[in-house]
Amino acid sequence: MKFETTQDGFSISLNGRSILRHSSTSPCIFVGQGQERMDMYRGNFEVEDYIVERSALRHADVDGNTISLSEAQGRAPRLELTISQTAVHFRSLDETINRFWIRTHAENDEHVWGGGEQMSYFDMRGRRFPLWTSEPGVGRDKTSEITFKSDLKDKAGGDYYNTNYPQPTYISSARYALHVETTAYSVFDFRRKTFHEIEVWAVPERIELFDAPNFVELVEALSLRFGRQPELPDWVYNGAIIGLKDGVNSFERLEKMRNAGVQVSGLWCEDWVGLRQTSFGSRLFWDWQANEERYPDLRRRIAELNEEGIRFLGYVNPYLCVDGSLFPEAEAAGYFAKDQLGRTAIVDFGEFDCGVVDFTNPEAADWFAEEVIGRRMLDFGLTGWMADFGEYLPIDVELANGIDAKLMHNAWPTLWAEVNAKAIASRGKTGEALFFMRAGFTGVQKHCPLLWGGDQSVDFSRHDGLVTVMCAALSSGLLGNAYHHSDIGGYTSLFGNVRTPELLMRWAEMAAFTPVMRSHEGNRPRDNIQIDQDPEVLAHFARMTRIYVHLAPYLKTLSAEAAARGLPVQRPLFLHHEHDPKTYAIQDAYLYGAELLVAPVWHAAQEVRSVYLPEGVTWVHVWSGKEYAGGEEVTVASPIGSPPVFYRADAVFAEMFAALKGM
Repeated sequence: MKFETTQDGFSISLNGRSILRHSSTSPCIFVGQGQERMDMYRGNFEVEDYIVERSALRHADVDGNTISLSEAQGRAPRLELTISQTAVHFRSLDETINRFWIRTHAENDEHVWGGGEQMSYFDMRGRRFPLWTSEPGVGRDKTSEITFKSDLKDKAGGDYYNTNYPQPTYISSARYALHVETTAYSVFDFRRKTFHEIEVWAVPERIELFDAPNFVELVEALSLRFGRQPELPDWVYNGAIIGLKDGVNSFERLEKMRNAGVQVSGLWCEDWVGLRQTSFGSRLFWDWQANEERYPDLRRRIAELNEEGIRFLGYVNPYLCVDGSLFPEAEAAGYFAKDQLGRTAIVDFGEFDCGVVDFTNPEAADWFAEEVIGRRMLDFGLTGWMADFGEYLPIDVELANGIDAKLMHNAWPTLWAEVNAKAIASRGKTGEALFFMRAGFTGVQKHCPLLWGGDQSVDFSRHDGLVTVMCAALSSGLLGNAYHHSDIGGYTSLFGNVRTPELLMRWAEMAAFTPVMRSHEGNRPRDNIQIDQDPEVLAHFARMTRIYVHLAPYLKTLSAEAAARGLPVQRPLFLHHEHDPKTYAIQDAYLYGAELLVAPVWHAAQEVRSVYLPEGVTWVHVWSGKEYAGGEEVTVASPIGSPPVFYRADAVFAEMFAALKGM
């Protein structure tokens, strides 16, 4: 990083690429005050801001690597910058400041990716992205009927930028990355042609800059900064994790699937804790221990599955229902977040109330890791679980560490991931037990071994259906999250929107080419078709699991590469073809490692699909064996069972890929 003073300001560049340019006539930093309104309803937020002041800090006094910024010469400085080799550090000199803006240089044709896990737009250029962990919303498209109805009923419609996992980090096609070290509400605005503007509702600690000669090395550097995951557990490669929440009947249904040829690595029963019925559908009983009525003699059944090479997975989240047995124990010990009167803060999670375990209290975090996850889950026999939520920290609670909940809200998913990872490490099962999360923020990579894409609608919709999972994997993967997967068939079924056999099969086709295959019955299992209810769907799913297992040796190499280098399993096309600018905006296809290109069908009733193949490579269509020269868009037949998949003609695993044709 090069820092230079100019006649009336300063500039910062990376290997000749301009990042910050500051002068009295064109300042790059603004500060001020704002008055926000933030309303939460069951994890969904309405956020408004009234700007009281926004002042340009035009005058810069430079003293070595320290810069004092003020509105004009002779005025008191309001902000101090210190330049180090890789970062710009900030210190507020005015306690009234609660808004901060900085502009970075942009080129007209620049592309920008990142922002955590983005569902709608992979290339963020041209749009504004608030970064605040929340429910992503149902429909996520303000022009759609389902979003309108969700907004009307539960304020739950969402928009293109809503995400469980935001992160104030972006990667530029200029081959540099920028990270804002803050947990405050922030906004990335990429709508201007000559600059990007970053807004933070606090003075950030620092802005970190990374550069590399190519995208692969840049991603490696980011994964070192944020954390890398261990290799996938060996048991995962045995097949799909089957999600069933049918009590003791789940074991019989699993056996039916196995008899139909489904390759199985795990049985995931999120209802292992019991159920309660709500208007949304069947909800879990949030008291994290085995429910013997719903799953009698579960410990023995888990042991029997283990003998057959099948792991048992459950569910947990960081809240305890008031009518459960763990709530009074935690309350008596003072482990819950408090309300303004010092009482246990009670949160409505949709027709039942819960306490929020305060992970800023080390004793509370240790208790949850040991007594809940350690003793009641790992010691009971579970090998994995969905570590749900993390984005629901209310912004009006009092926390043990004394920090404003508005500043802890974004940090909460990372604390939650750390609790899970600590429990696993205490049993010596890191790299063996597998938990997966939808919520995240900076640093979640260090603790969480696997992401999942959250609660997509059970449809082909542009902003909430199958296609959003690809965008989520690509955006999060660039920031150090090597492994991503999704609920096969989607999750959310509301207002008569139910999954079709076609959707279930198309989703399974995509999942066969992801790090983990896992099915889900959805929020309303009885209203939606399930894998074992339709012979055609079941046969198709069994074949997709066989394809997944067939590719396991290749996936193992990608997993080893992820652990050693931080490269994601699912990669944007430009990661290995950066000299082909046509790859920069593609978000509905991905590289599975460096050798496979996967372009899942994400429209209903589509049996032909056009796919762009990067230049400079000869590509082989898996199902026909036909070769195509790169650098052009090709159209291939894509009936159910034959999603567009291509491999490099010079691939190390070419023989394995060619064998897919006969499966």
